Amino acid sequence: MKIHHFGPDRGERIEKFDSDFIFSKIVRFHAEAKVSCFYLDPNGIVGYHQAVTPQLFLVVQGVGWVRDETSGRIPIAQYQAAFWDKDEWHEAGTDTGLVAIVIEGESLNPSEYMQIVWDGLAHARQVNHAGGRFEK
Repeated sequence: MKIHHFGPDRGERIEKFDSDFIFSKIVRFHAEAKVSCFYLDPNGIVGYHQAVTPQLFLVVQGVGWVRDETSGRIPIAQYQAAFWDKDEWHEAGTDTGLVAIVIEGESLNPSEYMQIVWDGLAHARQVNHAGGRFEK
């Protein structure tokens, strides 16, 4: 499992055509993909299961936690995204409620655009952009 950051500080300001917004790239599709929105109420959970395809879990509102088969619960917050490879066991949940966009597809490579802030294999760059640090 890897945690990525896709907040406005990682985006690019767009002003063309009298626009005024920040564009934050997330992932490029090279094959078919499925995009869903998950709404977790307080104490909601996406049960422990194996990923059928690579899966990107982008938190757009709220805070919660994610885990894989080797880590405990890792905090995740708005503008962070957990990435699980195919066949990786994982779970997600929240105490207070959470909304996430979930992208599933064979050719996902979120590291192409988003900064990795936690890598379950390397335990590297464990900076929580919402403030504070991740715990192992």
